[in-house]
Amino acid sequence: MEGNFGGGCGGVGDNGGPSDGRPPNPFAGPHQQCFTGTHRKAALVRHESLTKTKLLDMTVEIEKGTKGCETNFLPIVRSGAWVDIGFRKTMEDTYVCWDNLMRDCGTKTFGEPSAFYGVFDGHGGKHAADFACSNLPRFLLEDEDFPGEIERAVASAFLQTDSAFAEACSVNSSLASGTTALAALVVGSSLVVANAGDCRAVLCRRGKAIELSHDHKPDCSSERKRIESLGGYVYDGYLNGQLNVARAIGDWHMDGMKDPDGVGPLSAEPEVMRMRLTEEDEFLILGCDGIWEVFLNQNAVDFARRKLQEHNDPATCCKELIDEALKRKSSDNLAVVLVCFQTKPPPILTAGRPRVQRSISAEGLKELQSFLDSLAD
Repeated sequence: MEGNFGGGCGGVGDNGGPSDGRPPNPFAGPHQQCFTGTHRKAALVRHESLTKTKLLDMTVEIEKGTKGCETNFLPIVRSGAWVDIGFRKTMEDTYVCWDNLMRDCGTKTFGEPSAFYGVFDGHGGKHAADFACSNLPRFLLEDEDFPGEIERAVASAFLQTDSAFAEACSVNSSLASGTTALAALVVGSSLVVANAGDCRAVLCRRGKAIELSHDHKPDCSSERKRIESLGGYVYDGYLNGQLNVARAIGDWHMDGMKDPDGVGPLSAEPEVMRMRLTEEDEFLILGCDGIWEVFLNQNAVDFARRKLQEHNDPATCCKELIDEALKRKSSDNLAVVLVCFQTKPPPILTAGRPRVQRSISAEGLKELQSFLDSLAD
C-alpha cells in the first residue's frame, strides 16, 4: 500500500483520504465537539516547565553557516511526498503537504511563501497519527500568537493536539494510540522545524546534510534525565519498558506516561528550531524513523540530490527514497516529505583544484643552473 503527493497543491498521504487537499478529520461527526471551537484552548493545562519554547543549540551553528550568504533570499517552495506500508501488516504513518497556506487553508496572508509540512509516525494504531495530521495545523493557524511568536505557537499546537486527542479518547476508547510528530513551516525566508519523537528533518545546504531535529529516544542522556525527574525509567532502551520513544502525542491509555494535565515521562512538547534560509539551501527531507533506520543523513541527501538532478521532481524523488529504503530492508512503515526551495535542480558541484605552492632549494637552483649552462655549451 502506498500513496503519493506531487508539489504544487495541498495534499495528505493517508492512502485513501479526500482529494481536495484538506486533511481528513477522522473523528468528524459524533466526536467533533470534543476538540472543535473555543473549548480547545481551555482544555489545555500547561505545566510550568512547558511554558517556554526551547530552541535547539544547533540554531547557533546554522546561523553561523549563513554568514556571507544572501539574506534577502525568498524560497520558491514545491514539495512531494510518498508513503509505503513496507513489511508491516498495518499502515500507521501519514503526512501533510501545504505549499500555500492561504490557498489550501483559506488563511490570511502573512508573507510569501507560507507553507506547512508534517510527518506523523503512529504506533498502536493509526488514530493518533490521523488526528494529529488533521488538527495540529489547524491549532497552529488559529493560535493568537501565530505568526508573531511562531516558535511558541508551534509548541502550543503540539500540546493542544495532545490534549484534544485525550478528550477524543475519553469519548471513544478504541481510538487509543500514539504518534510521533515532525512539522516544518516556511514563512517568508524563515524555516521553523518542530519535533516530538524520532522522525527527523535534514536540510541540504549546497550538498551538505544538516540535521535540524533531535531523535527523542529514551536512552538519550538528556531525555533519560527528564524521564527520571518525572518519575519514569528507561529499561533496555524503552520508556517505562514500553515505548521506544521519549516524546509523542497520545498514548493516554498507557499507565504512568502522562497525568491528566499532560505532564509525565512521555512528553508531547516539541523541540523547536528556527533559521533563515539562504540561496545555498536546496531542499529539506522530513522522514519517519524507518527512513533513517537505513539512511545516514549525508547518504540520504546525496541520494536525493542525485535524483533531483536527473528529473527535478520531488514526488518521484520521495518514491525513489522509499524504494531504496525497502531494498535496504527497512523494517518499518515508511513516510517521507521532500521540500525544494528553488525551481532549478541542485547544481553539480565541482571541487576546485587546490593551488600548490612549489619552491626549490638553493642547492636545486645551483644544479639547475649548471644543467642550463651545460646546454649552452
